[in-house]
Amino acid sequence: MKQAIQDFIKHKKIALIGLSHKKNKFGNYAYKELTARGYSLYPIHPTEKEIDGIRCYPNFPSINEKIDGVFVSVSGGKIIPILREIASAGIRNVWLQQGCESPESIEEAKGLGINLVSKKCILMYAEPVKSFHKFHRVISNLFTRS
Repeated sequence: MKQAIQDFIKHKKIALIGLSHKKNKFGNYAYKELTARGYSLYPIHPTEKEIDGIRCYPNFPSINEKIDGVFVSVSGGKIIPILREIASAGIRNVWLQQGCESPESIEEAKGLGINLVSKKCILMYAEPVKSFHKFHRVISNLFTRS
């Protein structure tokens, strides 16, 4: 898992699935925080062209940049079709925000050849790590091997 984390966070052009009109959703917070940390984010939304002034793309082919990875923060029931779409777009680095994954989605990602990070919060690893995320990262590293 540590290598998958390093492979993901070294890239700066990331598609984001999970931007929402609901302000309290983690995808919105992640967009703000990752943008502030120097990432170029390209939100994918199947029905919205814009959310709170942020341009959204209907799918991966509509993005005119080479995307290095995809950060996903949506409910678990939507993950397997999203993983298939990501793999079809030829993108191999995927971060499922903790709580989004399921055993089935992890197996699907393996079968699709996706370099997957799951069960981790991206804000604990995307530099510079700030505030309580820094503390959580230290604690997590003490108690996990992967």
